[in-house]
Amino acid sequence: MSVHLRDAVIKNLPAPKTGNQITYDDKVAGFGARVTAAGARSFILNYRTKAGRERRITIGQFGDWTTVAARQEARGLRQKIDRGGDPLADLEDARTAPTMAVLADRFEAEHVIRKRPRTANDYRTMVRKYIRPHFGTYTKVADVRFEDVEGLHRMVSREGGPYSANRCIAVISKMFNLAVKWRMRSENPAKGVERNLESKRRRYIKPDELERLTQALAKHSDRQAANVVRLLMLTGARKGEVLGARWADLDLTEGRWLKPGSTTKQRTDHEVPLSAQARQLLAEIAEQQTGKRGHGLGTYVFPGNGETGHVVDIKDGWKSICRAAGITGLRIHDLRHSFASQLASGGASLPLIGALLGHSNPSTTARYAHLFDDPQRAAVERVGAIITAAGNDEPYKPTALKRRGR
Repeated sequence: MSVHLRDAVIKNLPAPKTGNQITYDDKVAGFGARVTAAGARSFILNYRTKAGRERRITIGQFGDWTTVAARQEARGLRQKIDRGGDPLADLEDARTAPTMAVLADRFEAEHVIRKRPRTANDYRTMVRKYIRPHFGTYTKVADVRFEDVEGLHRMVSREGGPYSANRCIAVISKMFNLAVKWRMRSENPAKGVERNLESKRRRYIKPDELERLTQALAKHSDRQAANVVRLLMLTGARKGEVLGARWADLDLTEGRWLKPGSTTKQRTDHEVPLSAQARQLLAEIAEQQTGKRGHGLGTYVFPGNGETGHVVDIKDGWKSICRAAGITGLRIHDLRHSFASQLASGGASLPLIGALLGHSNPSTTARYAHLFDDPQRAAVERVGAIITAAGNDEPYKPTALKRRGR
């Protein structure tokens, strides 16, 4: 039996002795008021899906909902059902939908683990320090909006600086690309977030700094950190490549270093020649290690006690070395830039520099183009001298030009 449900009618519905009792409305099929033995009253909707499955969804508690509002909601649900929808299934899907915490866990377990150690550590730091706290434990992946990601970028810009904010957005954008692939949502809400302006550093070690640095390295108590810096200076390799260098990849007789793709940024094997000075340094390290061990070499050139088996950072050692050398504002990565500048000043071409540094993209090497100012100037001066001196008895003397901005 159905009645025309009104607030007054629902208030007076008797409570059953056990279980619950439903009184159905005479206007909307399946819409009713449920009263439990404890006297709790709520609105429900019974319906049958297109597949023939009988379902019941609770609209809300009487008191929180008026009868008029609940009936209107029931009509809207009925329209969805008629179009083939299943409101209860949608509700259950929403409750079990993956959260940002679940996405972060899967991102670290399935994606970050395949990255080089340094990159993996940077990713985990961004996730732990910024991304997890910003979204919390229960935020659904599907509910994150562009404004939420933009807010994350602003927050990290304030607390960690513009560079960290850009790196953080790159990490979370990758997370959402994977979320789309894993069918957690349909699009990437990080797309279109405007990055902070970054100015490229052009810091190279100066001749007087090089002299002081060399002296400080010779005297420094942490011989391992000092040797890491020496090898960085002599090879121009990335820090992670040097820290993870393996004896099996080094041929000191032929003077070759084959860097496996698993350790390089370009993800491909990269073979480079070793200078006589680099070979001498490595030979000395090998001799020290075999002398200490009393047997053959271990796996790594710079062994460590952590999970990787090798040293993963020399941050404290580098700071101490720079203090001893009286050098400020020089990063470890600037040693790589300095290696490139020394190659350029020696006449090496950009393709050769790119090959030695392991650049997969020529545009990356192009940042060093400005270092060729002196060789280019000398070249055009020679051409000018030849042309001007042609048919001239007096030798041509080039005019000294003042450089702007130097």
